[in-house]
Amino acid sequence: MDAIQRVAERRADLTDVVTSLSRRLAGIKEASEWTSNDDEHDPEGVTIAFERAQVAGLLEMARTELGELDLAEARIRAGAYGVCERCGRPVGDGRLEVLPAARTCVACADRRR
Repeated sequence: MDAIQRVAERRADLTDVVTSLSRRLAGIKEASEWTSNDDEHDPEGVTIAFERAQVAGLLEMARTELGELDLAEARIRAGAYGVCERCGRPVGDGRLEVLPAARTCVACADRRR
């Protein structure tokens, strides 16, 4: 699979995830309108607040990855896709298969930790 296909497929998957999570978050917000606003004393309030925060976090991560895919598309157009931004070596096909928006090779990614 070529880079354009790989990025397009991941974008399609993430777009579905964003749509699903957006619906789920809207549903949680709507459901919370029918419960007590006292999260501290309502046994269901804590659960709803946690679920809302969890879904909002997942949604933000998916949107961030969509932005990373935009940058990957720009690297494809510039001829820089698959080249590590830190060391200039190939990122590696295996890494790009799993993380189509990867900017660094495995060695450089490990150094960031």
